[in-house]
Amino acid sequence: MEVFVARQPILTKNQEVFAYELLYRDNEYENLYSNGNHDQATFEVINSFLHFGIDDLSEGKPCFINFTETILENSVPTFLHPELIVIEVLESVKPTKQIIENCLTLKRQGYRIALDDFELINEDENATKLVELADIIKIDIQKTNRTEQLRIMNKLQHANITFLAEKVETREEYEQCLKDGYTYFQGYFFSKPVILSTNDLPVLNHNLLVLISELSKDEPDIDRITKFIESDVALSYKLLRLLNSPSIGLVNKIKSIKQAIVLLGLIELRKWIFVLSFREHLEKSEPFLQEVIKLSLTRAKASELISIHIGKRNDSSSSFLTGLFSLVETIFKQPLEIVLHKLPLEENIKETLLGKETSLSAVKNLVCAAEKGEWYRMDPIASKLKLNAEDFNKLYKQSLKWAKDVMTGKETT
Repeated sequence: MEVFVARQPILTKNQEVFAYELLYRDNEYENLYSNGNHDQATFEVINSFLHFGIDDLSEGKPCFINFTETILENSVPTFLHPELIVIEVLESVKPTKQIIENCLTLKRQGYRIALDDFELINEDENATKLVELADIIKIDIQKTNRTEQLRIMNKLQHANITFLAEKVETREEYEQCLKDGYTYFQGYFFSKPVILSTNDLPVLNHNLLVLISELSKDEPDIDRITKFIESDVALSYKLLRLLNSPSIGLVNKIKSIKQAIVLLGLIELRKWIFVLSFREHLEKSEPFLQEVIKLSLTRAKASELISIHIGKRNDSSSSFLTGLFSLVETIFKQPLEIVLHKLPLEENIKETLLGKETSLSAVKNLVCAAEKGEWYRMDPIASKLKLNAEDFNKLYKQSLKWAKDVMTGKETT
């Protein structure tokens, strides 16, 4: 049975990552891979956590995992450590006596309980008991109007419950939910930024140190230099901006970072890196942007690895840049068209980022659909690319680890 794994960040009021929700195909969609047994799909995903590596998926954060009614009634998977797991009870689960008893057992063992897509409709005895056991209540702000949201929060204000706003799609919605008293936030509001001003993204300091060391050698390793510039969104962006300046007079369009380095030349690159090292501040960017950057790096590496895996090695560098710059609108707080106009990227990459259909679109769309758990979009693309779930999960795991290592400075060889 084919099962894909994806994750979505859950943020705090300070836009720091509190947890990740691990997603799998659910019973809302028909798709090419499902055999109709959704409980089995859930078991397969839980088993894949062990194979995939919960540490690689969670990065030390708690993971929200959806549980079906059958699993809660019959097989409570207590082999997953309570500190790393939040058991998310789906809205379709009927609060039977057995469900309540099993949830109570989970609570006693230290697990946290979250109620998904919560609504104040069924207020029978068991439903009330389930709410009393809940640590977190998730409210879909797209499905539940604000008046009803406030009614739910007001009625449960004296309970020891934390509220999580899900499907937060815009910055304005995030700010309204913040005012209304939500503690956690889940959604893609960071992909649809409010255009405020330009933003100078800091370079990862450990990358600058490695590059300075490498460029100081008599015979610098261009492949190693390429590796470290590729692993830094800010460095990649600034390098392309430099090449696009009138003083350089670039004729060719760029489809890889290595091509950009060769066109600039090691002497000019050395000068530029040294100047950057003096200009960069030591303070880190806001935690929210750190997560966006990590997501950009994950998209880049996943796109590259998938392209190579499906036999399109010639497209792998372009796919990498497409993923790397897929969130520049959010990072630099400017419309995508304006940001791309400043970069000497080949037209194929620009058109892909702007949503036009190109030879790079399938891989980009596959990775983005997987992030959101949109299996109904993902399955036809994966089938067309002849990419099965096991191979995708393996490649995505490598991408997550690579992005994590880059952000923590471990990718230094």
